[in-house]
Amino acid sequence: MGVYLNPKNDSFEESFNSDIYVDKSELIRFTDTKLRKSGKYICVSRPRRFGKSVNLNMLSAFYSKGCDSRAMFEKLKIAETPDWDKHMNQYNVIHINMQNFLSNSKSMTELLELLKKCLMKDFKRAYKQYNDIDYEYSLSFCMEEIYAEEELPFVILIDEWDCVFREHRDDKEAQEKYLDFIRDWLKDKSYVALAYMTGILPIKKYGTHSALNMFTEYSMTNSGKLAEYTGFTEDEISELCKRYDKNPNEMRYWYNGYRIDDSVRLYCPRSVVAAIEMGKYDDYWSRTETFEALSKYISFDFDGLNESVSRLLAGERIAVNIRSFQNDMYSMQIKDDILTLLIHLGYLGYLFDTKEVYIPNKEIFDEFVTAMTVGKKWENTIEAVQKSKELLELTVKGKADEVAEHIEKIHRESCDPKHYNSEQALRYTVLIAYFYAREKYTIIQEMPAGNGFADILLMPNFQNPDGIPIIIELKYDKSADSAIAQIKNRHYPDAVKNYEKILLVGINYDKDSTDKKHECIIEEFTV
Repeated sequence: MGVYLNPKNDSFEESFNSDIYVDKSELIRFTDTKLRKSGKYICVSRPRRFGKSVNLNMLSAFYSKGCDSRAMFEKLKIAETPDWDKHMNQYNVIHINMQNFLSNSKSMTELLELLKKCLMKDFKRAYKQYNDIDYEYSLSFCMEEIYAEEELPFVILIDEWDCVFREHRDDKEAQEKYLDFIRDWLKDKSYVALAYMTGILPIKKYGTHSALNMFTEYSMTNSGKLAEYTGFTEDEISELCKRYDKNPNEMRYWYNGYRIDDSVRLYCPRSVVAAIEMGKYDDYWSRTETFEALSKYISFDFDGLNESVSRLLAGERIAVNIRSFQNDMYSMQIKDDILTLLIHLGYLGYLFDTKEVYIPNKEIFDEFVTAMTVGKKWENTIEAVQKSKELLELTVKGKADEVAEHIEKIHRESCDPKHYNSEQALRYTVLIAYFYAREKYTIIQEMPAGNGFADILLMPNFQNPDGIPIIIELKYDKSADSAIAQIKNRHYPDAVKNYEKILLVGINYDKDSTDKKHECIIEEFTV
């Protein structure tokens, strides 16, 4: 047993013995199928706090011949698989966290030399019976000789593999040297039984190709078969809420929203665990360099970025092209590069089928609001968010003229002038204006109702059981009266059941009026 070679299972044992532990051992079923096959190169990119390191510790504990992990794994789901223990504690495992080497190095040359030195030290200790191995060789040559003697390949686990690209974002030479090192160390090597890397960013590209094109990537934009293993699923949250007497609706409101595919929706594990341990739902997002990135990147002066962020805050989904993203934190050329980076940092969810992004939950929404308070670019939007509670109260009280004034001000101050005169701009203006409503209502756009689709429906949620539903219909260059008439004529209230009263809100914007006049009518409707 060494520090990096065939380590003990202490780290995973800590997680296994924790008060809150979610069993992800079925990941081993997948990795078992990749051992010593062409698919043995796996790269999993997820935001911070999504359980990547816990999974690596688990894989290390399972495969490392330096420990006996049966007592733990026979209690986990993997033990339900036939021949589940065939590969348990049967491999030479190298388990490293690249951030540790980066933090103790002043250059890429120094980092790679330190990595080699530490691994060689473990090799000398473990294989001192092989006197003819020359430890002055390159790392790959040395491991080839060990493999020739042992006839036992390595499982190589690398955490924070992408730290170089996050901390040395402008040093292209260092990045290429690092990528070439990993390629020469791992690619086409018979001594590799499995190479499993984790990080925040997908694999960096340079030139016309990736230096690590042997890896299959499982990222926030395409998680493939590994979707459910990094992050908590709905079923796992239901079990945790039942065990710790938590409201699943409130947990969902705060931390759900990462729709990896049609069948898997993920929660951020760190936030869920913190909410259970602290006994309160709150914003537990760590103030790391990723938060600094959020504040920095949403302030970039790219065409359309300001409007897109405003629409995201309004609860809309925005189409994004992820293909131009260079998988780093500095090669930003267009708005879509920023949005793609925010997907990988966990600040946006991504729908693979429709290629759209969105803000996934309240915790992340609060992060956006906090980030936007830095600087003056977002002052008007932040003011609108802050006044949204007042707007909701005015709406419930039927103060139609004051509601119209609020929305008119937000429309004028928050919208990009180039897109001001559009029905879409009016829609996200209204959605931003009613931001606070998310605290008490579920906001549904284009709700199938009666003989059509209601523009916006506010349904009281679990925090507002005595609230009154609100149907909002928007008109552009028509009238608020016609909006109310459409709600009634198309029977939109039919979609709202078990309520005696409903508020009908009609809002119209007249683009040809000299003062950009907005009109509002609020009417109470008895079912």
